[in-house]
Amino acid sequence: MTLVAVVCTGNICRSPMAEYMIRAAAEEAGLFNVFVTSAGTAGWELGNPIDSRASEILQALGHDASEHTARQFELHEFSNVDLVLAMEDEHYAHLRHLAPTAHDRAKVRMFRAFDPKVAHRGIEDQGIYDPWYGEESDFEAVRDLIAASIPGIIDYLRELEEAPSGKPSPPGEDKDQD
Repeated sequence: MTLVAVVCTGNICRSPMAEYMIRAAAEEAGLFNVFVTSAGTAGWELGNPIDSRASEILQALGHDASEHTARQFELHEFSNVDLVLAMEDEHYAHLRHLAPTAHDRAKVRMFRAFDPKVAHRGIEDQGIYDPWYGEESDFEAVRDLIAASIPGIIDYLRELEEAPSGKPSPPGEDKDQD
């Protein structure tokens, strides 16, 4: 099994949108051993449902996120997760700092490191902004940014599933960067 965790701030907008969208894409690609979850870096929203605007976007895509409950990413998850996708550079820095080993730090990637339009840029240019303060159009823009990265994420997950031993490095990996 391959475990992916998508992380944003509160786990009510960006990360659950990405969780459901990646899960559906993995199933469509026949990657049935991929498990996708999401979490936040902060505990502000613990136990809260998905933002209604994010839920509407997902519903329009055919996904029911009504059972989603916000949670916080915990240190022990590094021992099980294969890929941690940070939605913005602050999440990336927090998660890399939290990671107990260099191996665990290497699991943390920017979400848009898989988007060919920005994969070659630095992490400061690979973020997906928080739509919470915005309008419906901001959630639609976030949906589009997530969607642009999904083919690259699916390709990487396929490589993970097919790797006989060891796992390939995610795009943009810099083992020495903290």
